[in-house]
Amino acid sequence: MATASTDTARREPRAVSDSLGAIEKTPEVRPEAMTPGGSLVGLTRAALKERLAALGVPEREQRMRAGQLWHWINVRGAADFGAMTNVSKVLKAQLAEVHTLDRPEVVSEQVSRDGTRKWLLRMPPTGRHDHNRGAEIECVYIPANDRGTLCVSSQVGCTLTCSFCHTGTQRLVRNLSTQEIVSQLVVARDRLGDWPGQTPPKGAFVPVDGSRFVSNIVFMGMGEPLYNVDNVIDAIGVMSDHEGLGLSRRRITVSTSGVVPQFERLGIDANAMLAISLHAVRDDLRNELVPLNRKYPIKDLLQACRDYPGVSNARRITFEYVMLKGVNDSDAEARELVRLLKGIPAKINLIPFNPWPGSQYECSDWDRIERFSEIVFNAGYASPVRTPRGRDILAACGQLKSETEKLRARARLMLEDGIGAEGVYGAGHDDD
Repeated sequence: MATASTDTARREPRAVSDSLGAIEKTPEVRPEAMTPGGSLVGLTRAALKERLAALGVPEREQRMRAGQLWHWINVRGAADFGAMTNVSKVLKAQLAEVHTLDRPEVVSEQVSRDGTRKWLLRMPPTGRHDHNRGAEIECVYIPANDRGTLCVSSQVGCTLTCSFCHTGTQRLVRNLSTQEIVSQLVVARDRLGDWPGQTPPKGAFVPVDGSRFVSNIVFMGMGEPLYNVDNVIDAIGVMSDHEGLGLSRRRITVSTSGVVPQFERLGIDANAMLAISLHAVRDDLRNELVPLNRKYPIKDLLQACRDYPGVSNARRITFEYVMLKGVNDSDAEARELVRLLKGIPAKINLIPFNPWPGSQYECSDWDRIERFSEIVFNAGYASPVRTPRGRDILAACGQLKSETEKLRARARLMLEDGIGAEGVYGAGHDDD
């Protein structure tokens, strides 16, 4: 069980490659021992009990006290121990001496014309390598009338090297801890007023059907979730606890580029919905778009999908297919996609390519996307075309890349001075 923040020390990055180039990256930093104290937000129940034991709370009381803290943190959204009316003054004083209820720092918030919100979050420093400055990741909120989807990150950077994805061009720093993953949901609920008795900020676009403002989670942000499977599974457990944050596991989707050996464990231990970043129907092309395919080719990937625990017509696997002009968008490829997925309860999610600075690809023409969708739909598969959201703030699928990576040293200083990412871009600064 992974309950602690990943404390780290710097080492040289190394790319894992074959004769065709890099397949994946290894972390720049390695775990160290956890330091005591810190925030209680985002911890598992077991980790909360450990913190209480360290404070000297008798074993016979630990479960009850942990339950009280769990309720205040994950149901009420408490940001101060003083608000916990059924917790003794003595225990609150003990907690306040060692722990906090701090969230990651919101360095900047960008709001798209379509209501999408992107937050640049800075995690608390976790080790010597941070030099008093925590790692930064991006998290995106995508509202609709009947749902609010939070796209969370699982790594600082990404293990993989997918050629069409902006995040894939970033170095891999480290995995996020369980606590850091869950904290993204807590921050979103803070910023949206998604706790009991609170209201959304003026002008915010949120669901109007009476559901929680954040009703769905997708692990589609920065990182490959199945290269951080321990923390992802524990985070799903915290997010879906019916006495806490209370999300349905059927509303939590883990998207992977195809780390086949972890499929069974994800299905059994997390019982989450599965999404596959497929993007090609031939191994030679997928080797270029998703180099991980050289380790786990399409045949092995699709067999793992057929064997995914719990897969059924009620729990279909989503296959994501980014539409790249002249690359993977022909009628023949649409028909081959249908053939490949035969027998798998599936939905095919067509994604218009979202451009980013320096990309070698273009988005397919709209009539080509419609024709591709028509072929898939006529074969009996749901084939929605994902409406690009947040393109104007680089918050759309495949566009996330932490501001630490995007901004030059001067721009970073501007950001720290409160100018924000929008001001930096407006000032005309280029990437490194």
